[in-house]
Amino acid sequence: MVAFIAREREALGDRSPAKIGKREIARAFDIKGAGRIELKRILKELEADGAIERRRTTLHKPGVLPGVVLADFYSRDRDGDFLAAPVEWDASAGPAPKIVVGVPRRQKPGGPAPGVGDRALLRVELIPGAEQGEPSYSGRVVKILPKAKAQVLGIFRANPGGGGGGRVAPIDKKNIGQGELDVAAGYEGEARDGDLVAVEVAPGRRFGLPSARVRERLGAIDSEKAVSLIAIHAHQIPSVFSSDVLAEAERARPATMDLREDWRDVPLLTIDPADAKDHDDAVHAERDPDPENPGGFVLRIAIADVAAYVRPGTPLDRAALDRGNSVYFPDRVVPMLPERISNDLCSLRPDEDRPALAALIVIAADGRKLRHSFHRVMMRSAAKLSYPQAQSIIDAAIDGAPHETTAPLLERVLTPLYEAYAALKIARGKRAPLDLDLPERKIILNPEGAVDRVIVPPRLDAHRLIEEFMILANVAAAETLEARRQAFIYRTHDEPSIEKLHNFIEFLASIEIKFAKGQVMRSEQFNGVLVRVRGTSNEHLVNEVVLRTQAQAEYVIENYGHFGLNLKRYAHFTSPIRRYADLIVHRALIAALRLGPDGLPPMSREELSEVAARISAAERRAMAAERETVERLIAAHLVGEIGATFEGRISGATRAGLFVRLDGTGADGFIPAATLGDDYFRHDPALHALVGSRTGQMHRMGDIVSVKLVEAAPLAGALRFELLSEAPGRARRKTTGKPSPRRDSKPLASSRRQR
Repeated sequence: MVAFIAREREALGDRSPAKIGKREIARAFDIKGAGRIELKRILKELEADGAIERRRTTLHKPGVLPGVVLADFYSRDRDGDFLAAPVEWDASAGPAPKIVVGVPRRQKPGGPAPGVGDRALLRVELIPGAEQGEPSYSGRVVKILPKAKAQVLGIFRANPGGGGGGRVAPIDKKNIGQGELDVAAGYEGEARDGDLVAVEVAPGRRFGLPSARVRERLGAIDSEKAVSLIAIHAHQIPSVFSSDVLAEAERARPATMDLREDWRDVPLLTIDPADAKDHDDAVHAERDPDPENPGGFVLRIAIADVAAYVRPGTPLDRAALDRGNSVYFPDRVVPMLPERISNDLCSLRPDEDRPALAALIVIAADGRKLRHSFHRVMMRSAAKLSYPQAQSIIDAAIDGAPHETTAPLLERVLTPLYEAYAALKIARGKRAPLDLDLPERKIILNPEGAVDRVIVPPRLDAHRLIEEFMILANVAAAETLEARRQAFIYRTHDEPSIEKLHNFIEFLASIEIKFAKGQVMRSEQFNGVLVRVRGTSNEHLVNEVVLRTQAQAEYVIENYGHFGLNLKRYAHFTSPIRRYADLIVHRALIAALRLGPDGLPPMSREELSEVAARISAAERRAMAAERETVERLIAAHLVGEIGATFEGRISGATRAGLFVRLDGTGADGFIPAATLGDDYFRHDPALHALVGSRTGQMHRMGDIVSVKLVEAAPLAGALRFELLSEAPGRARRKTTGKPSPRRDSKPLASSRRQR
């Protein structure tokens, strides 16, 4: 029976979706009457034994694709054709087959062309004699599927009295003003009262509540990780690795010394946050023995060799690209790679052999980079320190009281590192990168997953040391790849747009700071403004405005430099465990320097550009999810403080009202413009303020204010305030913009955050 199915498929070249089912087999073997009952029993036994595979009413030899499959475009080959993989594949049958798909035409004139990351229905044919590792099927697009609709997330409330059905209250700020959704009996799925659910809204309802169907039960809303779960599902962040990805990770074995230099005697050191579980960078410094470089240093920066374990085109690689980066929430991490890779094989643990891709960099006494080279090595970390630990050891030495247990580490490793950092600071001062002073808050949770406190960790020299070493390595990577004419992905940051710069100059004029128009902008000019306001009442305001004037950094294949760092070329090389961009740069270096067979495969510019676009989008997605989770946690922390008075600063102004950031917690809330007083307030974008058209009273970003908490929506992460303090000043010039109409105060549910 199995031989018949295989023979028939082989006769068709497995190219046809022709149906081979129970009826066709019965006809071929002339089985009639009671014999068909026996045939059905035999087929069931063969299916149970895995000898055949049933797909709806057709039978197949295991490991063979049907004639039409649902597949994801995950890459391009050197000819520019798409490479696809079936969406559903049994990992026990071996690696999923590759499908090569010629660039399809747009499905509709003027419609979007398909790209990497899209999902399509393909008609496939077996490629006779395909070599191992090469695509074994060719595909033709039948239909490109539309992008997945954004999920509506909400809290399910079951109808009282039983009988099924209920209502869903949306939790997203974009939906909370649109009322509840009706879930008819039978459409609630597995949802229980109080559960967080994802729903699909039915179109076309004209009267009553919109209808919805529960697509997925996400869990109980009172669970300790529900808050980050909201962000994960709202932004559709992949958070569960498939079985084939986990199986590939488990099959990985420690790297060997093949094609590697032995650096295990070099006392490299990892310095990370205290709660870090993966350690992907280690550093070392020593005085340069070359008499022609007096006062210079030899730096070694070793980075986990993720490319040794994550090979291009594998399920593990596709999962990493799909995630783009690790996402960090206060209560959990959604990693880019499974723990077997990120926390075990690639983590640079002390006293354990680990493969690394390392930069050896020689700097002068003034921090100038003289030369560099890259090496594929085997290393062994001498110690693991947190930032506070490293700082306390060096501070104790400065105070003349080094601890006896850390004295050998201090003399051998830490002191040269800090001396090299002092040299790099000289070079940084000459380079003059953008020097903003904006504190970063960190949320500390209690065991129940709620906010315990919010802290502002101090910025230590240990942080700055690692940052300067990493920047140096990233520059060296970009320079090497450019010199070798190897395609790769840059990390770029454009200069401010003309419109933003014009508004910035107008803003400076309003606080009586002159800034010449028409000059070529550099980061040091912004630094000059920041120095002028340091220690004044405008310091916080100007730092915020400078930040908002900047463009957004991104990944691209065309270099236009990094404005904020004031660098001509820059690439991300130092964090391949948590950023896919760094993995691409590692592979590019391996290919360019011929450091092994696992380098970056030949890629067209279009393919590399698509990868850059995808990981840029993934980075923005992660930032939004992390920010919203913090907002929800803080709102939940303050829900019991309704009516309380707080001090804060205006953090933004729009036509709709003011945003206020509270001191201490850093909570952000909204004040509707209609509640500001008996005046019409207009938005002046250059002043970053709302200005009364009759009184001239001005509420401006950076102003210190007192507010009362009026309303809190924890699941939406939204707070509404009432302004208690008077406007601190009046506009000194005619404002721009149209007056906003007077509005009645509305509840939080109708307010939309517009930053």
